Formats: sequence, structure tokens, C-alpha cells
Amino acid sequence: MEDFTFDGTKRLSVNYMKGILQPTVTCDIWDEIWNFQAKPDDLLISTYPKAGTTWTQEIVELIQNEGDVEKSKRAPTHQRFPFLEWKIPSLGSGLEQAHAMPSPRILKTHLPFHLLPPSFLEKNCKIIYVARNPKDNMVSYYHFQRMNKALPDPGTWEEYFETFLAGKVCWGSWHEHVKGWWEAKDKHRILYLFYEDMKKNPKHEVQKLTEFIEKKLDDKVLDKIVHYTSFDVMKQNSMANYSSIPAEIMDHSISPFMRKGAVGDWKKHFTVAQNERFDEDYKKKMADTRLTFHFQF
Repeated sequence: MEDFTFDGTKRLSVNYMKGILQPTVTCDIWDEIWNFQAKPDDLLISTYPKAGTTWTQEIVELIQNEGDVEKSKRAPTHQRFPFLEWKIPSLGSGLEQAHAMPSPRILKTHLPFHLLPPSFLEKNCKIIYVARNPKDNMVSYYHFQRMNKALPDPGTWEEYFETFLAGKVCWGSWHEHVKGWWEAKDKHRILYLFYEDMKKNPKHEVQKLTEFIEKKLDDKVLDKIVHYTSFDVMKQNSMANYSSIPAEIMDHSISPFMRKGAVGDWKKHFTVAQNERFDEDYKKKMADTRLTFHFQF
């Protein structure tokens, strides 16, 4: 894979690692990922793909920087937050970035809890997990795969609907992902947040994050962070909207990285039959948890 070059049509190949679909380049360096050595002051942001990762990263960094917006514009998202398990030919590897970065580091992963490198728990690192309702998550992931050549071609919406339900997407089943992290949250230093809460009452959730990170920020700074991390502002921020990634890898003309950021957009995609099938499947797969989601406001 080292000599792979993106040309706007080719996509990275994928394979199974520990039962979870991953880009082959990730599978090739799995031992290095698993043996990654976290530091006690590392802060890890974990999500299922397209569940508010970039949004949370931006909020967390602005909290750390006490609202210094210019400092957060020093480099694009993918350079400021090493993405642990990611390796993209021509863009480098998250592991290399993490090793080169001075502490305190803000790191990112999409790994399910059982595949998290054990050193994060051994060092008692703070971890922030964000979960998003699966209907909107599915729609967002579908459009992301359409535009992102580092992930498989999603096929038609009808095909992708079945692929997602079967958990045959990169990083595996949504259901298992959110449940795995939910079950772990009370045993470790994990703050479990919901995308829908962040949309409904952003200031409250920013305050929650601030307390978890152990920062004291006044009301004015909190309001500033809420403003600069709003969807409309971030969509225009070239350091946060992934527009700096070459179009051969991410083609924003197919679908922008920051597409809608809404709750309930799934209703424009799901047919009545798909919705019924989804609800039935959801009921079965979520029967063993008390975890609940808001699908609309």
C-alpha cells in the first residue's frame, strides 16, 4: 500500500481486523496501534464515524486554549489532532503525528472500546465519547463515504442501508460501538455525551466538557466557544472543514464534509418501509441496554 496514490477514482482497500472492517493500511500497522503508549495527560476523543468528532475536537481545543480562536486556526483539524488508527498514503500516519506531538495531546479514535489500546486505561486517561442517533449517523456516514476515497464506495442508498444495519462498514456495528463505550463509562474516566444534547443545548454541554477537562472559564468565554463551534461558523472555517485535504481524497463537490449537522435529516432519506425495518432491527439489537437516543426534536 506504500506506493498507492489517490487519483480521484481509486479508493483504499479494506480488510477485517479483529472482526472489524478497516482500511488495509490500518490492518497492516495494527500491532503498533494496539501497543501505542498513552501519557497520563492525554485527552482522547472517541466516536463512531460521523457522530460529531470534528465538532467535539474544536470545542475541546477551544476549552484548552481558553477561547483563543486564532490558536485553533494554526493548522487544519487532521494536523492538530492525531487520528490514532489512521494512515493515509500522502498524508502520513496518526501514530507518527502523536509521537511527534508535545504534551498535553488531544487524540482521536473511532475504535470500539474493546479495541482501544490498553495504555489509555492503564494511564487513567480522560476520554470523551460522543454518540449520535443511528438514523442520522447512517445518513451522514453514507454521504461521507460517497465523497471520501479513503473509505469504500457506499453504493446506492438502498445498498448502504443494508450494509450499515449488518455492521459491514469501517469501524463495525454502530449498535455494538455505542453499547461498548456505554458499558465502559462508569468503570473508567469516560464522559459520555450525545450529539443531540450538544445541538439542543450547546452551552450546557460545553460547560460539562469544561468541568471534565478541569478548566474554569467564565460565561463570556463559554459563549464565545459556543459561537465559534456552531455548525455555520465551522462550515466556513478552512481549518476545521477539511477543505485542505486534496480533492483526489475528499471530493467536497460530491458532498461537503460538513453537510447539514442536523437532527432528524434521516426523514428525508428513509422510506416508510426502511424506517419500519430499522426500528425492528434497532429494538432487537438495543434490547440489552438502557441507552436511549433522540431521533428528532
